Amino acid sequence: MMTRKTLLTGLALVLAGCSSQSPAAGEEARDGPTTAASASPAKEKTAIPVTARAEAVSTDSYSFSYSYPSAAGVIPGVKEWLDADLAARKSYIADLAKEGRKASQNDGFPFNPYDFELGWDVVTDLPAWLSLSASFSTYTGGAHPNHGFDALLWDKRAGKMREATELFQSERAFSDVVRADFCKALDKERAEKRDSQGIDGFDECIEPTEAVIILGSSNGKAFNRIGFLIAPYIAGPYVEGTYEVTLPVTEKVLSKVKAEFRPSFVVAK
Repeated sequence: MMTRKTLLTGLALVLAGCSSQSPAAGEEARDGPTTAASASPAKEKTAIPVTARAEAVSTDSYSFSYSYPSAAGVIPGVKEWLDADLAARKSYIADLAKEGRKASQNDGFPFNPYDFELGWDVVTDLPAWLSLSASFSTYTGGAHPNHGFDALLWDKRAGKMREATELFQSERAFSDVVRADFCKALDKERAEKRDSQGIDGFDECIEPTEAVIILGSSNGKAFNRIGFLIAPYIAGPYVEGTYEVTLPVTEKVLSKVKAEFRPSFVVAK
């Protein structure tokens, strides 16, 4: 995946607008180049590939950072996609900053360096699946940076990326079965942030699939919870920041999972 429709659209939408989270959850951040000890003086040391990656660049025009954890780096298909995404995003912010600096010189306004940060974290690493989430932050001029999320779901058995909703009978079936609980949870968070005061334009519930959807697990064996990561301006104004909703997998939710994927889910206890 990533989600192609989310991430690749993100090059245009997001950068035009994380604080990046550290490479997944700490232990991956400590991963690094190592060498295997030689069994005998006759054998050369063999380098063990670095499976986590963290890249940072800072120039007068822009700053860029991108990281992913070792759990992603050890899967060739995931690593290949992430490395390509890193290169594309870095190239994009560099070109955008170059254009921005040129425009500031031509039009006589101050130029503030651009910035893009994205960090991938492991949501859950199951025998048959790897679920990742990303938090990003980008600044391309203006009053403030923008923030958002992304997700990547890897089917280890099929050796391919999938959308989370692809595991359900349809995107509509998924949205319909989670909507009531999703809206209830979202409204509860809104009330806490707003002291129960409504905000014009952000009082209605959003479509659940407008959020970035991640599949999680509390038992390390099967998916038993669903996360919804919501960027600013989707469910509330920028000042409210992001929203995150987590719902358990219920019997009703399980009934909407495609038969071929049901063994990968379990009702939350």
